[in-house]
Amino acid sequence: MTESKPWYREPWPWILMAGPAAVVVAGLVTYYLAATSFDGMVADDYYRQGLAINKVLERDHAAARLGLRGEAALGPGRVEVVLDGEAPAGGALRLRIMHFAQASLDHTVTLRRGPGGAWQGELAPPAPGRWQLTLEDEAGTWRLTGQWRLPQQAVARLEPAGGARR
Repeated sequence: MTESKPWYREPWPWILMAGPAAVVVAGLVTYYLAATSFDGMVADDYYRQGLAINKVLERDHAAARLGLRGEAALGPGRVEVVLDGEAPAGGALRLRIMHFAQASLDHTVTLRRGPGGAWQGELAPPAPGRWQLTLEDEAGTWRLTGQWRLPQQAVARLEPAGGARR
């Protein structure tokens, strides 16, 4: 005759309870992290930002009405933009070059009209990677967007964003 041990001296009840216990601990850790960490993606002024989106979209529509399209080409120490459509008569253009993952690598270049009608500005070669381009006039009344994938693609097609129509 074998003596039976109390249940808590058997391994199987403990093995069966280990899974649910681990889930409870993981849930508590997740709750703690959610309650104490800052979620930078959620904005406090989301309503105001939503209203600002309409202004940004209007800039895309303005570029489409003007028939603006173009190309941005990266050269040694410079960037050159050629525009199609009703290009602005004078002044300067602003080209913002934004890295998709590291905001510290972003650049803003002022472009001036050069020989042959192209817009040119000085730019140190950006790091390899994916770059978002935004071209706009000084007054911010229109904008075009495009992408570079460096070093494979040093020429980007610039168009109104978001499927803006004339």
